Amino acid sequence: MAVKIDKGRALETLSLTPLIDVVFLLLVFFLVATRFAQEENELDVLLPSASKAQPMVIEPQELTINIQNSGAYFVGGKTVNQQELLLLLTSSVLNNPSQTVVIRADQRVEFVFVATAMDLCNQAGIFDYTVATSGEM
Repeated sequence: MAVKIDKGRALETLSLTPLIDVVFLLLVFFLVATRFAQEENELDVLLPSASKAQPMVIEPQELTINIQNSGAYFVGGKTVNQQELLLLLTSSVLNNPSQTVVIRADQRVEFVFVATAMDLCNQAGIFDYTVATSGEM
C-alpha cells in the first residue's frame, strides 16, 4: 500500500504584507519612544552656565528632574511635590540600583530647590546625580 505524496507547487511569490506591517509598527514605536525621551529636555528651563561644562549623553536609565523658576519640580512632564518626588526616586532605585539622576534647574531658581532635590536623591539612596548646565560662558 503505497502512499502517494502530492508534490504541490512551491509558492511562487512571498507575501510581504506581514513584513511591511511589522516594520511599520517598529517605526511608529521608535518615533513615539524618541518623542517621550525628548520631552524631558524641552521644558522651558534656563540652565546656568559653566566654563568647563561637557556635553551630556543621556543614558536610558537616567531620571531627569526639571526645576522651573517658580521652584516646581517636573518629572516625565508632570508636576510633582517633594513627597511624590521622594517616592518616585525610591521606587526607581528599587527597580534599578544603579539609577542616575540629572537635575535641570533654571538658573533663576533659588538654590534651596536644587539642594532639596539633591537631598531627596540621597534619602532615596541615589548618589549618582548631576546638575545640568549650559556650556556657554
